[in-house]
This record gives sequence, structure tokens and C-alpha cells, in this order.
Amino acid sequence: MLTFKKILVPIDFSEYSLQALKYVADFAKVFNSEVLLIYVVEPIIYPPDLSIGQIALPTLSYQVDEKAKEELNRVAKEELDSETTVHTIVKLGKPYLEILEVAKAEDVDLIIISTHGHTGVEQILFGSTADKVVRKAPCPVLTLREPIKGFDFKSGNK
Repeated sequence: MLTFKKILVPIDFSEYSLQALKYVADFAKVFNSEVLLIYVVEPIIYPPDLSIGQIALPTLSYQVDEKAKEELNRVAKEELDSETTVHTIVKLGKPYLEILEVAKAEDVDLIIISTHGHTGVEQILFGSTADKVVRKAPCPVLTLREPIKGFDFKSGNK
């Protein structure tokens, strides 16, 4: 019998990932799964000659982490059943690398990720986070794209 004790769900606060969370809610209920929501902050590299003065990066990073944690907790409360165990994770780095690292470290049984983003030349040059996660994940990956068959996001009905 299939069991998914831990499901990792990358959230980037795009409409796609937030809508996919509604699908995850049902999935978690059916399998009685623990849900790990992860948001990855990609570091911004500033060229050294901008002459904009000093930037307090540790403070900025802390503020972004705190805000992201608050938002993850808010969407978890709105979209997931109150009986579902939810953990929120905020990481700094390349999204696909951090997702893969958490999947390994937490011994995740399934990753559910929405697909969206780059198209055309950007897709060729950069690929997508979902593509990279699918190719390198240590566990099964369920990719969701809108519209998800059998699920009407606007009304929340199947």
C-alpha cells in the first residue's frame, strides 16, 4: 500500500503554487501526511561598483525569513486542514538545490510541486525549478500544472 508520511511542497507565493496547495490539502488528508512547506529565498548579488553604500544583509535576510515564515504559516492555516501537521521551512539559496537538500535531510516520501515560470529562450537557458527537482529528487515527484484535471480552483470543488 502506498504511504506518503511526509510531503514536501515548495511554495513561491505565485498563484500557481498557492492553487496547488489546495490539491495538497486533499492529498494530505487522504494519506494522513505531514506537510512540509518550503520557501527558498534566492540571494541577490549586487555588483561591487554600485556605490549605494552599505547594506545590512544579515538584517535584510532575517526580515525576509521572518516575513516568509509568517506568510507560509498564513497560507497553511487557510488551505490545510487544522488536523494536518504542517512544518514551514525558509531557506536561502538556489531553489532546486535547497528543495533537494530538504527532501533528503527530512526523508521525504513525495514532493508536490507546481510547474510554471520560464518559457522560450529563458526555459532553454535556465530550465525550471520543477524540471531540476524531477530529474534529481530522491523520491517521487508529483508535478501540477493549471488547470489540474478534476479540480476547479475557483470554486474549490472537484
